[in-house]
Amino acid sequence: MNAVAPQASGVKGLGNYDGQRPPRHRNRRRAAAVGAVVVVAGVVLALVRPFSNGSNSGGVTDNGYPISLTRVTMQTLTSQFNVNGNLGYARSYSVTNQEQGVCTWLPSVGQVVAQGHVLYRVDQSPVVLLYGRVPAYRALSEGMIGADVGQLNRALVALGYAAPSLLDPKSDYFSAETAYGLSLLQEHLGVTQTGSLALGQAVFLPSVARITSVLVTVGAAASPGPVLTATSLARQVTVALDAAYQSDVAVGDKVTIVLPGGKSTPGRVASVGKVAVTPAGGSTPTVTVHIAPLHPAVTGTLDQAPVAVSITKGVVKNALAVPVSALLAQPSGGFSVEEVTAAGTHHLVPVSVGVFDDALGLVQVTGADLAVGQRVVVPGP
Repeated sequence: MNAVAPQASGVKGLGNYDGQRPPRHRNRRRAAAVGAVVVVAGVVLALVRPFSNGSNSGGVTDNGYPISLTRVTMQTLTSQFNVNGNLGYARSYSVTNQEQGVCTWLPSVGQVVAQGHVLYRVDQSPVVLLYGRVPAYRALSEGMIGADVGQLNRALVALGYAAPSLLDPKSDYFSAETAYGLSLLQEHLGVTQTGSLALGQAVFLPSVARITSVLVTVGAAASPGPVLTATSLARQVTVALDAAYQSDVAVGDKVTIVLPGGKSTPGRVASVGKVAVTPAGGSTPTVTVHIAPLHPAVTGTLDQAPVAVSITKGVVKNALAVPVSALLAQPSGGFSVEEVTAAGTHHLVPVSVGVFDDALGLVQVTGADLAVGQRVVVPGP
């Protein structure tokens, strides 16, 4: 069964969609919502016509209230809720300069710089990008030990300037092989082959850098401080979720992302924020939810593009299902449906409710006297 794609405002080809307050399916909020539905579709029926006049055809009127008949079905039901999000790139980096001099070359916005390539130049001297999570904070030379040395070793091996049989990429020790591999990198960059790494000669970032802004200009004095901002190339959808619904979303939840133009692609929840913040000028606290597309290439290169996200909270296969409007609230609590037998007799069948599939307008029902194919009453056309 194909899920019905959610709709979002601001996305070409999609209809109206508020997106920020998803329905709650498994708590008291959901029960309240069900109660509201039942008041409209069930209690009124129970009060106006406790049972029908015996007709077993659809569209009949009992005491002036039109009804129809539908059958209990067995199918797969999916519980989902919809939110709005922004499609862009994951992780933001600030590139900090440690050199003194004049900026003589800078990358352009949108340019992608990979490991071993030049990020920018100061006094025509290249500053190279190397992968690592520890920022450069000291000069490195033979005999030193530390996590920053370890990421330098890994970078030299990954770039092919040192063989893993000679330089252990897991080692945190600056060995003679580290110095030799570094001298080969320096030769490639066209700088003096010292075999040591001066502070400011390299910038360590966790991944490829996609330049998002340039904070200085060519010809300006270079001093310690931020010079560029960048992101990774990983695609990501960011959702500012109403904090009241934080417990409804978990890492690993399946989602459907509706892209501008209406195309859908699957994804999964990658992280759920734990601290709520109130946006400037806003009144509703939100938590940040990050979603990773399973097929990033399908999402293209759009940045900060509005998308709709349908988050799946539960899937039940082989579920007995009826339209939500078939539910009747009972004075003593609980729910029932009004069955019409082959002989035209009407009677109430107690049921318990499970997953609500909002896309299909169906609800999972279970009961000792319930079976596939039974006819039940729903409001008429």
